[in-house]
Parts: sequence; structure tokens; C-alpha cells
Amino acid sequence: MLLDHSASPTRPTSTTDSSGSTASLPAPSAAPLHKQRDYRLLWTARTISITGSEVSKLAVPLTAVTLLTASPAEMGLLTAATSVPALLFGLQSGAIADRLTRHRPLMIACELASCAAALTVPLAWWLGLLNLTLLIAVALTIGAAGVLFRAANFPHLAAVVSPTQRTEAMAGLNASYSVASVGGPGLAGVLVQLLTAPIAVLAEALTFLASALLLRSIRTPEHSEPAASRGMWRDVAEGLRYSLTHPILRALLGAGVTINFFAMTYTAVYMLYMVNTLGIPHGLIGVLIALSGLGGVLGAWATSRLAKRIGEERVMLFSVLLFPIEILAVGLLSGPLWWKLAVLALMGTMTGSIVVAYATCMGAITLRETSPELRGRVNATMTFAVQGVMALGGLMGGLLAELVGLRPVIIISAAGIALSTIWIWSSPLRVASHAPTAERG
Repeated sequence: MLLDHSASPTRPTSTTDSSGSTASLPAPSAAPLHKQRDYRLLWTARTISITGSEVSKLAVPLTAVTLLTASPAEMGLLTAATSVPALLFGLQSGAIADRLTRHRPLMIACELASCAAALTVPLAWWLGLLNLTLLIAVALTIGAAGVLFRAANFPHLAAVVSPTQRTEAMAGLNASYSVASVGGPGLAGVLVQLLTAPIAVLAEALTFLASALLLRSIRTPEHSEPAASRGMWRDVAEGLRYSLTHPILRALLGAGVTINFFAMTYTAVYMLYMVNTLGIPHGLIGVLIALSGLGGVLGAWATSRLAKRIGEERVMLFSVLLFPIEILAVGLLSGPLWWKLAVLALMGTMTGSIVVAYATCMGAITLRETSPELRGRVNATMTFAVQGVMALGGLMGGLLAELVGLRPVIIISAAGIALSTIWIWSSPLRVASHAPTAERG
């Protein structure tokens, strides 16, 4: 249940932004997105890359648990390592992105760096040098590349997709995460079974390489106008100030921080809880994660249609109410294996749909409310807070499990995520949800 703020959503068809300045927008295209070559390349690159990441989400923790006998606290450190880079230089990455005239070269470089880092895991295992410190270093490197990639990807989509199609494009890119969630865990289970967990990480390295090659094949020229810079920290401060003073962006930021903190608290103990407390077989864990991804595909299909009929605001208002249900059900679950599997499958599929619906509308509203020259910095602020707080959540989950046990951490996570409803329902989004569609866009 992690929100990803990495794809560029929609803006109104007007070329005037919320601050009154005129934005430079690409010419609209009448062709459906699935017929546009460059969007297909971008979507395919992200889907392949994320599929590899989904493989490592199962392979790396299993490597730590089975080969290195990691403790809950060590698993918390490993989980947090992927998010630490967002805390260290997430804000600066947005200022860097706003200064670029071309974003794709940086995206390609990030994928190649991640490929090299992932390759060290099977190599170290083969040489007998694999340890938890190396796994954490690899997670930090890939996390750092991911921060820069997201900062560049946010404005890059605006060059590839027509303004009138960006909500649909956003839903499509969110669907790629779900497609990866469907195929990744199943592929991970097969690779771990056949090749062992460390070698399965090799698949992640190859997917990063394939993504880089696909991104290099995109032909759409980039002509971004670099934002005027007054120095790194002044640029960063401007993005922070805009995000914190804008009432809608502030609500989205607060809700995102709340959701991802407690979602990562849950994720840090998820694998141990499934195996040690619920007794779920290793291979079936991948199937359950895949069902959540399938729900995400269904959610992506429905979101663009729902948003057109009732608006993004209403979709968010109702979806945020349903967030805690799956985690609460997991925390209270008991009984025979077949019952556990049935409940987990149903809840996971439902939550997958809800997360994609919420994330798509969150992204669409964010870009709609953001001035074009601040896109990179507002996105970086969101990434810094929403993704960076995951490191703290991961640490909290691991340490709290040492003190109170696994099941209480699950219940606490569900209660914490429920607090996100306060941010959304007390914000101007609730008022905007009653406005006619024409007035909103």
C-alpha cells in the first residue's frame, strides 16, 4: 500500500497555470495513447523496470532471512535503506530537474547505475562475500538512482503526452506498477526456487538495462525551459514553501506522509508475519502479492472513467476511507490456511484497486495545482516527504516488532493509516468535490 509520486499527471487544457503565467505545452494528439510509439516505449520501460524491482522485493528480503538469518531490526534497516536517499537529497533532485532542458539522459543514466548495483548481489554471493552491509549498500544506491529518476520523469511525461491525455497516461503508468506486481512476485518465486534468491536479483539488473535501452529509443524532442535559479537552497525553499502553503497540496502531502509511514511500518514486518505467524508458504506469498497487482490493473482501468464522471476529488475522498481495511484484516486474521488465503486474496485485490485509484487522482490534482516552472521542485518535495518518510516507518516497524511483537505492529499500522482521512476530508478537496466538472478543470 505504498503511494508512488513518480509519474506526471494532467493539467487543464488551458495554457494558463494557477499563478497566471503562460505554460508551454506540447501540441495535443488525437491518437489514442496505446497507438503513440513514444508513450508505449515509456510505459514498457517503466513496466519492465518495475517488474525487476518487484522480483527484488521478494528476493532480497528472502536472501537476508534465509541466507543471512537477519533479525527483525536488521530487516527494518534493510527496508529503510531504499528510502534514505529521498531524505538525503530528494529536495535537491527537484531543483536539478527544473534546471534541465532535457530529462531523458538523466533517466537513462539512473537506470544504468541501478543495473550495476544490482549486479553486485549475485556476484558477491558467487564469491562468498555476500553480507547484510552489501545488501544495504545496494539498496541505498538503487534508491538514490530512483530519487533522481522520479524527479526527471515527472516533467518528462509532459513532453511525451498531450495535456488532454495526461490523466489517462498517469493511470496507465500506475497500471504498470500493478502489471509488475502481478508478474513480478510470480517470476520471483520461480527464480528463487530454481536459481536461489541472490541469483534472482540478476533479473532486476537486466530489467534496468532493458529500461535504459527503451528510453533511449524515444524520439520525442524535449524543449523544456529551464527555471531561473537563485541558488540550490533558495530553489529548494521555493518548492517547499509552495507545497506547504497551498492548501490542497498541503493536504495531499500530509495524507501521503501518513499513509506511507504506516504502510512501511507494516511492510517491514510483513514477510516475517506471513511466514512465522500466519504460516503462509513462501510460494503463495508471491501469488498474494500478484493478486494485489491484479486489483491495481482493474483500478487503473476504472479510475479514468470514474474521474471523468465524478471528479478526481470524490475518488480520493472515498478511496482514502478504505485504506486501512486490508491491514486490519491481516492483523486480526486467524483460522485454517484456506481461510487465511481467501481473506488475504480478497483484501489484497480490493486494496490494489484502491491504491491505484488514489495515487492516480493524487498525481492529477498535484500537477493541476502546480505552476509549470515548479513541477520538479513540488514533485521533489512530495518525493522527499512521501517517499523519504518510508525510511522512518521501516525503522519503526522493525524496532517496534522487537518490543511488542509482529501482530500488534500490524494493528498499529492499520490505525495509523486511518489518520490520513483527516487530512483529505478536512481539506478544500471536500468542497471541490461538490463543484461541477467544468469549474474544476
